[in-house]
Amino acid sequence: MANVIIGIHGLGNKPSKRQLRRWWKLAMKEGLKTNNYPSVLPKFKLVYWADVMHEKVQKITEQDENSPCFLREKYIEAPDTFPQEDHTTRKKLVDFIGKQMNRILLNKDLTLNYSFISDTIVSRFFKDLEIYYKEDCTDTNDKQCKAKDIIKGRLIRVLEKYKSDRIMLISHSMGSIVAFDVINFHTLDIPINTFITAGSPLGLPVVISKIAAEQKKKLNHNITIQTPPAISKSWFNFSDILDKVALNYKLANVFSKNVYGVKPIDFLVINNYEIVGKRNPHKLYGYLRTPEFSKVLNAFIQTDKLTLKQKAILRIKKYVNLIKSKFQTKKSKA
Repeated sequence: MANVIIGIHGLGNKPSKRQLRRWWKLAMKEGLKTNNYPSVLPKFKLVYWADVMHEKVQKITEQDENSPCFLREKYIEAPDTFPQEDHTTRKKLVDFIGKQMNRILLNKDLTLNYSFISDTIVSRFFKDLEIYYKEDCTDTNDKQCKAKDIIKGRLIRVLEKYKSDRIMLISHSMGSIVAFDVINFHTLDIPINTFITAGSPLGLPVVISKIAAEQKKKLNHNITIQTPPAISKSWFNFSDILDKVALNYKLANVFSKNVYGVKPIDFLVINNYEIVGKRNPHKLYGYLRTPEFSKVLNAFIQTDKLTLKQKAILRIKKYVNLIKSKFQTKKSKA
């Protein structure tokens, strides 16, 4: 069993798959080096879907800033100095807004209340997400009508290819919605050792309601939303308090434990991506080089170097936790 990292990108147009994959790797390597981890990256595969939503991808060579192919935010190493700002007030505000959004927009059965508000927000700010969730399609030849199945299919094929390996699945932004859909509803028998969400909108009411509806339809579960059963070891969620996409960043409050006792572990981090003096706290490259992510990445890489005894102990602990979880579930139902 070898380690493999599988990544799936997020919202918006992107450069070519080859270029984007290279920049992902550079950001992860930069983080390991900066945070003093001498680890070497294992095999890395990128699930690319920008071409499903956009006719032409972005190009480094495009000079026309008005062109849809113009690339504004290339990978660039972190600045030598980055301001350490106090966001205590903003955090309190974001936490308050997050609670109120869920209270007002979500009913007890996790259906949407005032759905027109969520629809307006999605249409205005998350165009790719609107296409992904599109249900009323009259033209079956329209590529966007098939977008959801095409995107999920690409991730499913990669996961199936590496199902015998130890998988770290890294998902950014809307990519975390795609990844959740796939490992929760389609690849239940493929173990995900470590699941990473960064700048994720999974805590937004509209997304929660979609997951709950899908869960009722496919799995006939109750309204409690659980961590996908495929995640066998860890789920780490990284958010910057200034990242508007991850407004509801406390995923641990949304998703309960799965059969392995796994639920999201939330980290508030500082995303230090900046280009031409302009900061973007949602950019993946900044997330991939944070000290918190680098620590998790290094720990995953090191699992390949454990002795047989250490691996056996980890396996035993996993099954003990599984048995405990099942026992507690039966006890709570009794």
